[in-house]
Amino acid sequence: MNDEALLELAADLAGRAAEAILAIRAKGFDIARKADRSVVTEADHAAEAIILAGLRAATPDIPAIAEEEVAAGAQFAASACFWLIDPLDGTREFADGNNDFAVNIGLVRDGRVVLGAVGVPATGEMFGGIVGTGAWKRLDGAQTLVRARAVPPEGLTVLASRHHGDMGQLNAFLAGRPVAKTVNFGSSLKFCRLAEGIADLYPRFGRTMEWDTAAPQAVLEAAGGTVRRLSGEPMDYGKPGWENPHFVCTGLPS
Repeated sequence: MNDEALLELAADLAGRAAEAILAIRAKGFDIARKADRSVVTEADHAAEAIILAGLRAATPDIPAIAEEEVAAGAQFAASACFWLIDPLDGTREFADGNNDFAVNIGLVRDGRVVLGAVGVPATGEMFGGIVGTGAWKRLDGAQTLVRARAVPPEGLTVLASRHHGDMGQLNAFLAGRPVAKTVNFGSSLKFCRLAEGIADLYPRFGRTMEWDTAAPQAVLEAAGGTVRRLSGEPMDYGKPGWENPHFVCTGLPS
């Protein structure tokens, strides 16, 4: 299966997971807490079951590592190629009745993301990208190419997490930069809004895990943007404990 077919597989499964999430939202659901005190719902588990079944059937030779299985104690080691899945990124947004939640399915090779699909259940958007090839958005049956933008003359549109991160650290990072406005978003949507050229910068100083970022990083990098550690080094994958360092997402170079 080539990368185009792998991306279509990921997008199809993200779409099916999105449908299950919306059905659970419509009927109502209970909220539980995991060991790290983050929230989890029936929708997280239902979406993950759909995605894992589909990936493991279609690509049995590629390990699939998903958030809720890891939270339940499953142990995985990084390999040369593996899937990273967050079945419901932004569960807190979902539980609060907001629309900033997503389904993330990304593929990693040799420590770097190569492709990913990000579904946005509440809006019906689907983002996809293959690094080095290009990125797209699908909505209402139409597919359009997306491209990150260079910073406009009026200054940066900065995206920040609605619930996570250190505002003092963010303000210090932005000091001296030409900021036009700051907008709060939840989940991996922040990467996608940079990818489609409606924002310019997303610094992240709060805790994230690799399944939070793999798919949207692929979309953003496929659209011409970047995701880097604060040191400037590329974000790599397969780290111990699957935890990311702080990072910065940008659009096109100025």
